[in-house]
Amino acid sequence: MNGTDGYTPRIVDEEIKRKLRDFGAILVKGPKWCGKTTTSKTHSSSSLYLEDPDNRDRYIEIAEMKVSNLLKGDNPRLIDEWQIIPKIWDAVRFDVDRRNLPGLYILTGSTLVDRRQIMHSGTGRIATVRMRTMSLWESGESDGSVSISSLFESSTIVEGESDKSFEDIASLIVRGGWPAAVIRKVDGNSMAAEYCRSIIQPSFSSDGRRKSPERLRKVMESLSRNISTSATNSKLLEDTTPDGEPVPSMNRDTLTEYLDYLGDISVTEDVSAWTPKLRSQVRILTGNTRYLTDPSIAAYFLGASAKDLEYDPETFGLLFEALVIRDLRIYVQGLDGEVYHYRDKNGLEVDAIVHLWDGRWGAVEVKLNNAKVPDAVESLLSLSRKVDEEVRSKLSFMAVITATGYAYTRPDGIHVIPIGCLKN
Repeated sequence: MNGTDGYTPRIVDEEIKRKLRDFGAILVKGPKWCGKTTTSKTHSSSSLYLEDPDNRDRYIEIAEMKVSNLLKGDNPRLIDEWQIIPKIWDAVRFDVDRRNLPGLYILTGSTLVDRRQIMHSGTGRIATVRMRTMSLWESGESDGSVSISSLFESSTIVEGESDKSFEDIASLIVRGGWPAAVIRKVDGNSMAAEYCRSIIQPSFSSDGRRKSPERLRKVMESLSRNISTSATNSKLLEDTTPDGEPVPSMNRDTLTEYLDYLGDISVTEDVSAWTPKLRSQVRILTGNTRYLTDPSIAAYFLGASAKDLEYDPETFGLLFEALVIRDLRIYVQGLDGEVYHYRDKNGLEVDAIVHLWDGRWGAVEVKLNNAKVPDAVESLLSLSRKVDEEVRSKLSFMAVITATGYAYTRPDGIHVIPIGCLKN
């Protein structure tokens, strides 16, 4: 994707435009450093940066006297890091109600706010837009020869060839999709490392309770070891107590509190289970699959370099799956869809179910090595046989996403697509 005026377009741009046409305000939510402010600025006509150290105290003083004065400016008005002055939320909601116009405000934020300081939820007035780090298509590291949207057309035959090697994919995982790292062509994990260090600094949740850096690190290390798996909270708790020596005050309730906190600040983003109708009486297992907002976070907390991944195929495969899920989520969000996973009690698993709002869906397996494609195909065919006719009629495609090689459509209609060929 090529931009003008120094801005690299993002897939989420179209969703922002659409929601500004439909709602009075939008909240652009996502992890720190994923590009929320830069992207939101391109859609705004005036801006207020509450983190500006030269003016922050003055803004807080103005808000104490008359918060609506901070809303004055051409619309859409960007209010960056709005949670610094929580009463801005209610002021925006009230002004949206009063003026009854779309596209008035863009709010951004990546840290928590004390919900007790907000009177109204903003439902129906303030729409949420989820933003993530950059996909390979957005960063220019996928050639985009195969689009997810085209796969929903029954006659699609894919073809292409990725120029990415296993070494390239390992480097992309470790670097991550952080816009600054992409734009500055950072080699290695320096940007991801800085972000990860910021996660485990002393922090406070929305209820004002302090988060211990030691506990945060232990939880992040456990999540990283269990990425792309359906590890339960019990498994994570066991994983944070090596050799039977528990982390101080780490129990089930504390772990849940820390996981909620990491979800609130967009560090974790689990994938929920897809529950279709089935012809058989197979019980669907509904536990979430564990993912982080970017695979580079797991690489950092595992202490894994790109070279380490090349010599550890199992870990490489789990982090590659995390990379694919990140990109699929970005692409499918642009199509008004969601990404789920499938797992049943008989042991059948499918890594990703791409489900659109109109009911159409696709099934995706992820395999680092092309030699594993036949195994992935068997899983996809097994799933298609299990769902009932109503659900099967809306099955648009089945695909295996790999790390390297060629994009092609098999005689059975299942697509094989390298991640370096995908786009929305």
